[in-house]
Amino acid sequence: MSEIILMADPRVAAVPVRECGEPLIDVRSSLLVDPRKHRDSDTFHHLRAGVLERLVKAQAHLPGGLRFLVVEGYRPPDLQRRYFDEYAARLRAEHPGWPDERLRSAASRWVSPPEIAPHSAGAAVDLTLADADGRELDLGTPMNATPEDSDGACYTDAAGIGEQARTHRRILGRALVTEGFVNYPTEWWHWSFGDRYWALITGAAGARYGTRSHGAAG
Repeated sequence: MSEIILMADPRVAAVPVRECGEPLIDVRSSLLVDPRKHRDSDTFHHLRAGVLERLVKAQAHLPGGLRFLVVEGYRPPDLQRRYFDEYAARLRAEHPGWPDERLRSAASRWVSPPEIAPHSAGAAVDLTLADADGRELDLGTPMNATPEDSDGACYTDAAGIGEQARTHRRILGRALVTEGFVNYPTEWWHWSFGDRYWALITGAAGARYGTRSHGAAG
């Protein structure tokens, strides 16, 4: 298996950002959106304009009767910090002997360090597949399952999932990769374009999108 580069890897933070200035756009007129994140943020259904454009094109590559179900796009920096701190606190309680660097690395399997978070740049989307009636398909674990709660099945290439779920993951990935998205391999649902992680994985000279403030959605 190829090396998994985690968000906490110093190489991610070292990628320069060449902010292109694209606005955050409401995706609900273009894509099916699940409301489960609305209690945490009123801007979860926004993405950078260029990311949304590619996502719509990617959906066209899905087999007939399938479509994307968007669960979360933009995440305000303060919410990102809260998610990271809460998960890190859980890991610290479970592993009190871990040094800070190991704790930070382990936490980044499930939530990015706030200072480089793709969601806070409007460049990442958490999504799954739905049928023509909007019913969510089986992709092996619930959305946002932690490595601990899923026994590692949240990893995109995890071995311990059913064949149907594996097929659905392949369908999802094939459509998104075709339009230039990259996956975070510890989360089958997390895909991004134009952020630091994307730049590192693809070899781009820099990221197109940096962190945006909460009021930047258009």
